[in-house]
Amino acid sequence: MQTKMQTLALLLLWLLLFDLVRSPSQAKPAPWVMRISCGSRVDVHSPPTNTLWYKDFAYTGGIPSNATLPSFVSPRLKTLRYFPLSEGPNNCYNIRRVPKGHYAVRVFYGLVAHPNFDDEPLFDISVEGTQVYSLKSGWSNHDDQVFTEALVSLTDGTASICFHSTGHGDPAILSIELLQVDDRAYYFGPGWVQGTVLRTVKRLSCGNKKSKFDADYSGDVWGGDRFWSSIQTFGSGSDQVIVSTRRIQQASTMPNFYPEAIYETAIISTDRQPDLTYTMDVDPNRNYSIWLHFAEIDDSVTGVQQRFFDILINGDVALEGVDIAQMSGDRYKALVLNTTVAVNGRSLTITLHPRDGSHAIINAIEVFEVVSAESKAIVEEVRALQALRDALALPLRFGWNGDPCVPQQHPWSGVDCQFDRASSKWFIDGLGLDNQGLGGWLPSDISRLHHLQSINMSGNGIRGPIPSSIGKISTLEVLDLSYNFFNGPIPESLGRLTSLQRLDLNGNSLSGEVPATLGGRLLHRASFNFTDNAGLCGIPGLPTCGPHLSAGAIVGIAFAAAVGFLLLITCSICWWKRRQNILRAQQIAARGAPYAKARTHLSHDIQMTRHHNYGHARTAAENGPSLLS
Repeated sequence: MQTKMQTLALLLLWLLLFDLVRSPSQAKPAPWVMRISCGSRVDVHSPPTNTLWYKDFAYTGGIPSNATLPSFVSPRLKTLRYFPLSEGPNNCYNIRRVPKGHYAVRVFYGLVAHPNFDDEPLFDISVEGTQVYSLKSGWSNHDDQVFTEALVSLTDGTASICFHSTGHGDPAILSIELLQVDDRAYYFGPGWVQGTVLRTVKRLSCGNKKSKFDADYSGDVWGGDRFWSSIQTFGSGSDQVIVSTRRIQQASTMPNFYPEAIYETAIISTDRQPDLTYTMDVDPNRNYSIWLHFAEIDDSVTGVQQRFFDILINGDVALEGVDIAQMSGDRYKALVLNTTVAVNGRSLTITLHPRDGSHAIINAIEVFEVVSAESKAIVEEVRALQALRDALALPLRFGWNGDPCVPQQHPWSGVDCQFDRASSKWFIDGLGLDNQGLGGWLPSDISRLHHLQSINMSGNGIRGPIPSSIGKISTLEVLDLSYNFFNGPIPESLGRLTSLQRLDLNGNSLSGEVPATLGGRLLHRASFNFTDNAGLCGIPGLPTCGPHLSAGAIVGIAFAAAVGFLLLITCSICWWKRRQNILRAQQIAARGAPYAKARTHLSHDIQMTRHHNYGHARTAAENGPSLLS
């Protein structure tokens, strides 16, 4: 019983130790993945792996359409999104909430399922402002050219993937993938930095009969689901394929997690031609990172020091005295060697040159172009341009999408950029949007373009006031807003632009007095034009302004005038009512006049009668005694 307990305890201890030292890939969490089926209105799953592709919603412009798949390599999706030139030369997928990390970004192209479309559109692709690829004619006939893949660092929570028209058909995108990989994936030495993009040029599985993805090889999910093109000969006719069924050790290890299956086949040289040579076309004057995969799977080699060879790149020795069994630790163990070279010509040749009568062998090849990541424009200035785009209702043809300055091959139309070495950022130093039929208004956000030296928006239909915030752009030398519909006064702040040499505001509807500070600038050989503004005054060549009143005085006068007007109205109403009362009284009096006159005559007769009788009585009284006597 005690022996069984000890055995069980040892077994549990062994399991615990195994769990602690097991492959790091097993301990890692699942990588962040985003797959978009372009043009699809619903989430879909594609065979044979039942891969989930998210619907294409609220990422970009363009037009959804049915897709034709150019290759079996393409995911089994039915829709795509294409970008006609009328939508602008630059169109981007802007993916948000992307965790910080290292990513394999892969874009598959499709063909629009309509006979009127170009079968093979040619266009450029950029990732995070860095141009990574230009499609070449014939891409739809090569399995490894129906997509672009690049390894990039994403640090700001977003991913910008842009497609740039070159005038050869409309870009058509079948799908986009963001596949998180290890943060140290494909580390190749001191030149490997976050500011470097690795574009996949070629990935070969030597000796395999069929091209496959990592998922088909049951590879680790942290490998980025790479595509391995099969190759069974380097074309010399003197090499051969060997296959092993033995387990290959130390294959799927961090940080690259290669699938074990790529080491189970190999191409080996023969006595007829001891050298193994592979040549491929590349773009000239670029740096290339080359990854060579080996495993000693030849049963005729039983130990170390039985196979030696040198590795030459374009004739120059890059790695000397390679002994696979010795360098990997044993037979049937994976070995990965890397070298980075500069290539001046248009071809890259990898040669394995055996020593001491041995043969050369190789299992897989990877070639990446080393691309220096473009520095982006200052974020605040990009946002200012976006606000300007919205305020002016800028037409799509301007292609103001992505970064205004990079890739340098495709800057925004009407935007001039300059690189600041101190900050390693691009800034905007000029806007040339003249005679473009623009409307809208000029936003105050334009002042956030702190480095502007020139603004030319003449010959458009821009309305509203000139924003006073322009006076904050201290570097401004030229401001041309002529022949628009600007109204209101000229901002006083423009007088603070001490670098201003030319100011054209003619042909607008401006009014008020030209700021005295601007008039003073005329003495410094500055060229100003204020003509064809009927309401402007104050400098030679314009009407003389009246007495200058402060804003408070103008408000006071306006208030007094309003009060006086109200008093006048009130008095007029009172007078009118009094007049009406008088007229009404007169009318009433006129109606009662005959009766009043009759009463007046009667009263007069009574009074006269009384007066007559009183006179007779008085006479009798006076004469009475004499009559009696």
